[in-house]
Amino acid sequence: MAINSAKLENILQNFVSGTNDIQGATLVTPDGLSLAAALPPGMDDERVSAMSAAMLSLGERIGSELDRGITERIYVEGDRGIGVLTNCGEEALLLVLASHSVKQGLLMLEIKRLVSELKLILM
Repeated sequence: MAINSAKLENILQNFVSGTNDIQGATLVTPDGLSLAAALPPGMDDERVSAMSAAMLSLGERIGSELDRGITERIYVEGDRGIGVLTNCGEEALLLVLASHSVKQGLLMLEIKRLVSELKLILM
C-alpha cells in the first residue's frame, strides 16, 4: 500500500496549527529523507531531515555507550525553544519544534497521540 503523503502533511499541519506553542513538525526516514513537513517559514526541510537522522544516530550511540537501552526520545533545548525527536515506527522519525512556554507534559502527550495517528498511515 502506498503512503499518502498529502494526508501526512495535513496531519502535521493540523498538529502545528492547533496550538501557538508548537512551531513546527516534520516526519523523516531514518536515512534523513523527508516524508512530510509543517515547518516554520525559512526552515529548509531537507536540511532538517538530514539533521534529524544525524541526531538519531548520535543519540542511539550515546544511549548505547551510557547503557540506557533503546533511545525513545532526543531533546534539544535552546534559547528559542525545544526540539523533540521521537521514533515513529521502524521507518520514520518525528521531530517537533516547540516554544519554551509549552507545558512539557502536555507536549509529550500530544506527541504520543500524533505518533499513534501517523503509525496507522505508515503501516
